[in-house]
Amino acid sequence: MSRLRRQVSANTANVVETKNLNEIKGKTGNLYESISIVAKRANQINVSLKEELHNKLEEFASHTDNLEEIHENKEQIEISKAYERMPNSALLATQEFLEDKIYYRKNEDDLFS
Repeated sequence: MSRLRRQVSANTANVVETKNLNEIKGKTGNLYESISIVAKRANQINVSLKEELHNKLEEFASHTDNLEEIHENKEQIEISKAYERMPNSALLATQEFLEDKIYYRKNEDDLFS
């Protein structure tokens, strides 16, 4: 099990909860900047989970070009269901952000005066 999946299974709810916008804004001083950080982290999480899932499912892939009926593999179905039950990447990123687990920095060239 990957580090990310262990983290997910340990302490993240799979339901959307209302968040305090002042708490989110307070981390950076700007709500939109905070949301941008969360969105970028959510994308990173999504990409890594997608790669991990594809790597696991690749083990079951058949590379032959026949027209026979494809039989479903129970292990493949269980792996897919486990990933479907995982919380949304935006929920994970928001939780990481609120727990100060995301490293981010401001690029001074991008700031407008």
